[in-house]
This record gives sequence, structure tokens and C-alpha cells, in this order.
Amino acid sequence: MPTLSPTRIDHPLSLATPGEIDDVRQILTDAGLITSDTRFVYTGLEEPPKAALYQTNPAIDRVFRVLLHDASSPNARDVLVSATSREVLSSVTLDAEQDGQMPVLDEEFELVETVLATDPQWLAALERRGLDVTQVRVAPLSAGTFDYPDEAGRRILRGLAFRQDHPADSAWAHPIDGLLAFVDVMNRTVQAVHDFGTVPVPEQSGNFDDPDVTGPMRTTQKPIEITQPDGPSFTVEGNLVNWEKWSLRVGFDAREGLVLHQIGFEDNGTTRPIVHRASIAEMVVPYGDPSPVRSWQNYFDTGEYLVGRYANSLELGCDCVGDITYFDAVIADELGNPKTLSNAVCMHEEDFGVLWKHTDIWSGSRQTRRQRRLVISFFTTIGNYDYGFFWYLYLDGTIEFEVKATGIVFTSAHPGGEYPYATEIAPGLGAPFHQHLFSARLDMMVDGASNSVEEVDTARIAMGPDNPHGNAFTQRRTPLTHESDAQRVADGSVGRTWHISNPGSLNALGRPVGYSLHPEGRPLLLADDRSPIARRAAFATKHLWVTQYHPDERYAAGDFVNQHLGGAGLPMYAAADRNVDNDDIVVWHTFGLTHFPRPEDWPIMPVDYTGFTLKPSGFFDRNPTLDVPASTSAHCATACHDGDAS
Repeated sequence: MPTLSPTRIDHPLSLATPGEIDDVRQILTDAGLITSDTRFVYTGLEEPPKAALYQTNPAIDRVFRVLLHDASSPNARDVLVSATSREVLSSVTLDAEQDGQMPVLDEEFELVETVLATDPQWLAALERRGLDVTQVRVAPLSAGTFDYPDEAGRRILRGLAFRQDHPADSAWAHPIDGLLAFVDVMNRTVQAVHDFGTVPVPEQSGNFDDPDVTGPMRTTQKPIEITQPDGPSFTVEGNLVNWEKWSLRVGFDAREGLVLHQIGFEDNGTTRPIVHRASIAEMVVPYGDPSPVRSWQNYFDTGEYLVGRYANSLELGCDCVGDITYFDAVIADELGNPKTLSNAVCMHEEDFGVLWKHTDIWSGSRQTRRQRRLVISFFTTIGNYDYGFFWYLYLDGTIEFEVKATGIVFTSAHPGGEYPYATEIAPGLGAPFHQHLFSARLDMMVDGASNSVEEVDTARIAMGPDNPHGNAFTQRRTPLTHESDAQRVADGSVGRTWHISNPGSLNALGRPVGYSLHPEGRPLLLADDRSPIARRAAFATKHLWVTQYHPDERYAAGDFVNQHLGGAGLPMYAAADRNVDNDDIVVWHTFGLTHFPRPEDWPIMPVDYTGFTLKPSGFFDRNPTLDVPASTSAHCATACHDGDAS
């Protein structure tokens, strides 16, 4: 179970090293851009232009983007630093009111509770409820943009309160409802305290690790051991991974978390590119309870909190099982110093059942092959929720992505009766309805940089001269040629997929090679189209966007999401209405969960799943797994891989 720590730079996409983070901070210090009030909100590799990465022996020029926040003044800086030439390449001062705020800082989490602990209005509201301030935990929640007075240009967090009965108590079980605070975290002042009336605090324990709550542990489970006596089938050199016929580079970003680069598949001795860069570029969690205490609740966990920054240190036997290889990730802390996230990324291979099988009634041949997949994953914790991000690569060329959502549902006091916006999950305890919506950014490169997208629907054919028995059905293919018509909604009733092809690369049958995106097609953003969250999370109003590639267009909701007024990201990119037919394109896919919580989700939520699949569709000339050998495991009987007629 090796852990791979980044120590050397052998490629432009190598993982960042501690030395590079140190160098970036020193360069900024020497340039006079750092004071005692400066906070490093984000530091990440600014990747070279796509074309440069496919040259022989590409030049290594390591450029980092750094977002600097001044804790004492409203306007932040967006800086590019070359760690190679040791110079500041650019520095742009942002306007907090127009551009939005920097993401939420770690130090501001505690600050909200600290500022409120001495505020007379807050203390009076707690006294009316018979609560001591030392019992009260305050969740620091991103503010969004609403019509509340005097918030423009201010750095605001909103606070909802929970009672904690002892240091090990799960405060989520005891929401202090009817109470809401707005805190200006830059000026360290309370902007407003809203008390909508005292509500009983739910009393049932939510301590899911307490024997009094869990009851006796099961004694029925027998061990399941996963062993690979000869080690894994993949090789790793730096961050370059080769497994079966796949090759890719593993990346990590403080904002996006796990990123996969240069995904390709070896075919007839040549590695054929499929995806240049794959990441989850944004996620938003909008809540559906219109109560004045919660009607503003929505969080952009990527753009406002930075999911990569909160990557868990994964543990063998708990988060990952089998013969595991781990990657450490190096980011900058809020003072600009290197911070190593140990075991941030887990990689292993696993059996995935039958790959293909046939027993032939004429030839007598009996053949079975087993599927296996390479799993590359990380887990992050954002407040009450935990998310696992899993990329899967399969022997047959399929690429799959899956989110595993778990943790603790956000809680409220339940008003009783058939309240239409929340579920009562325990006596007096509610969980508001909400969504988890993700945007995958797929910088496609199917056999090259010039790709096209078609929308493919199944189509019924009416009975008639050409269909006398009415049994016919076919496919309807709609080319998406410009950004204005490449904003689409999934439709499960017609089995809608999106086919990404390369018109300049033909398979053995004379047709463009391609991959198909298979969506789950679950609900999009359910908030009203005129709502503030719809303006800010416009990406989540469509399942598919296709844009022409531009290196600056990285994030579905724009670069600066926190307290942004909206309209940034995909709506702005697509407004140019550029060509996306036989061009260098990026496919953006919205997917996710609409969560109506159940009692079974309390006090901790079993994993729920969402994701999408990219499947080869004419990319290969035939089944690419014909060369997969029969299993030789001791668990396989002779007949399992007997190719003779018997």
C-alpha cells in the first residue's frame, strides 16, 4: 500500500510540490504583495495551453494562480506567478461588489460564532430560549445575494444555531430554530439578528457512534478479504498511471479536488486520446424550504468552500479496500505555506463481475470473461455532508463517474403536521428538501482536438407503407453546431444521449469515431427561474452545455462565486455563440440528486449515488476486450475458462 508524495517535477502537469508552494509565497513576498493581513484563499497550477502539452518533450513552465484576500480591506487580488522564472506575471485587483467575494476561509468558520458570542441581540435571543451561549454552535453559511439591506460589497456569512449538550454531542440533532444571524466577517460585526419566535429544540440524540443510540453491534458478518498476491496491474511514474490499455495523469486542485488529465486508450500500438481534462467544476446545494429562517439557504461547495481543500486522509480498510496506492496532495494553507493532504487520493483496481459471456448452442463453445475497473477517488467533508468522488475506467473503454453522498442531513425543527417542505426524521426534528447538483467539465479530445456533438433520441415510426406491422423504431440525430443550440435537457422517455465524435477520424466502417455521454436525467434546479439562486447557478438549469474551448473558462458558475450577483460562468461563456461543430470543445454535464430526506437518513445518511457514463460508440472497430484472458484465479473452476466444446 504505497503512498506517493510529490517531490519532483518531470512534466508540466506534475502534482505541486511543497518546494513550489514555498517558492510562490516567497515570490509574492518579494513583490510586496503580502502583508500580515493577507490570506491565500486558493493556490493552484495554471495549466499550459492544450496544444503545448501534446508536443514532444513539452517545456516545463510552472505557473500558479493565487487568489489573495486582505482580511482588512474588501478588494482581493487575482495573481499569476511563475515558479519557473520566479516572477509575478500579472496581478488584478477585484471589485468585491461587482466580481464577488473570495471563497470562505477556515478562520471565518470560528469567527462567526466568536462575534455572535458577545452580541447583545444574540445573547438576548438565547436567553429567551433558556440557552447558555457556551452550549451553542453556529454553522457558518455562505450568504448568497438577496435583497437584504446594506450587504452590497460586504463580506457576509449567515449563521444558524444548534445546541451541543457535551463536547462529543452531535449538535445537528438539536437545531435552535427561528433564529438567524448575519455577520460581517471582515469588520467582525453583527449585521443583523432575526428572531422569528421560540421553537422547541428537538431532544433526541443524534450520536450515531454512541452505543446507547446504535444498540449492540451485529456479530453475523464474516470477513471478506481482497488480495492481489502479485500486486496491482497498474504502474505509476510520478503522476502518470498506466493500467491495462489506459493511460492518464492524476491531478489534484484545491478547488476542484481530483482532476484527471490526458485520458487515453492504447489501440493497435497507439495511445488514442479521449478526454484532455476531466473534473467536477462546480456543485451547488440549494434548499427548498421557503421559511424566512432558511429561504436563502444554498451553498456552492466548490466555488464558495473549495472541496479539494477539505479532502480526507483516506484509511486502508475503511475508505479503500484491497491493494491500494495513495497519492498525497500538496496545497497552500491560508498563510501561503505548503500543506500536505496525506492519502488524499486512493487508487486501486477491483473485480466488477462478468465482462462478457456466451454458451453457444451450435459450436458448444463456453466462454466467460470478467470485468475489472480502475478506481481513482477522494472524499471531502463540507460542513454536515461528506462526498466521495469516484472515477472508474473499465476494460472495454468505458469511463464512469460517481458521487457518493453521505454524512448528516441539515436539520431544522419540524413544525408538525404535513409540512410540505421538510421531512420529520425524528421526533420534532426536520430535514428540509434540497438538491445536490454537480457540473462535470469534460475537455474532450476524441482522437484529436476537433470534435462535434449530436443529440441522439430514439424515435418511434408510425405504421405505414414502410412500416406495415408498426414494429419499426430508429434514432433521431440532431447536430449541435453553436453554443446557443448546445444547451440541452435530458429526456429519459426517448433515451436521450449525446454523441461526441471526431469527423476527421473514421473507424473501419467509415464512420466518425465517438463516445456517447449517457446521463441519468434526474431533475435540474427546481428553484423558480426568476430566483437569485437560478441567476447564480444557471449551469444547473440544463443537463448539457457545449462550449468552444477557452483556457480561462474553467468553472461552471464563474471564477468568483461567493456573493456574486449571477450570470457568470456558462451563460456568459455561451453568450458568444461560438462554433462547436468540428472544433475544440468542452462538454459540461449537470447531474445530481434531489433529496427528500427519509427517517432512514438519520442520524447518519447511508450513501446515495449519482453520476454519468461515457461509453465508446464507434470509437473502436470491434469489441476491444477480445484479448482479455480467461480468469486464472483459484476461485475459478476449470469450466469457467474452458474454450473447448465439451
